[in-house]
Amino acid sequence: MFKLRFAEAEIAYWAARYSYDGETTFENDMAPRARKRGYLTRPEFIELCRWKSPRTQPLVRANPADMVEAVTRAALESRHEHVKINLLRTLRGVSWPTASVVLHFCDKRKYPILDFRALWSLCYDTPPAYTFEFWLAYTKFTRDLSRRSAQSMRVVDRALWQYSKEHQP
Repeated sequence: MFKLRFAEAEIAYWAARYSYDGETTFENDMAPRARKRGYLTRPEFIELCRWKSPRTQPLVRANPADMVEAVTRAALESRHEHVKINLLRTLRGVSWPTASVVLHFCDKRKYPILDFRALWSLCYDTPPAYTFEFWLAYTKFTRDLSRRSAQSMRVVDRALWQYSKEHQP
């Protein structure tokens, strides 16, 4: 189903070429606090959503603080993959890719970011319609890739994104 367009041994190389403004603060400050606390605050949620999809800001901002806290807490506490991803998608402005970002940065388990660039690096020229089954298969593949390559999920994600940025027509 998924096939890496470059050698696994090159994951660290492609990840090192990655640079994206605004990510460092969230990755090194806000996300660890949210992970420890077990939920996102509304300002953290808005910032994370802006990082992934700036166009959704009007919808994202319509989510009240108590809803953001309740939904993100329940999603991050759940042991059920289906519950995690679909609970997050109940928030306004949160689609599959944005829900995957919440899990990627804030969950204690390893989750990839669902992104057309990452999928292109896995031989999907056009992303399919997202379903739970597809997302779960993608999650399992990238977890296995992370394990085999002895790289963090963040490094794997950066490598997939960067390779696409430099090679996708």
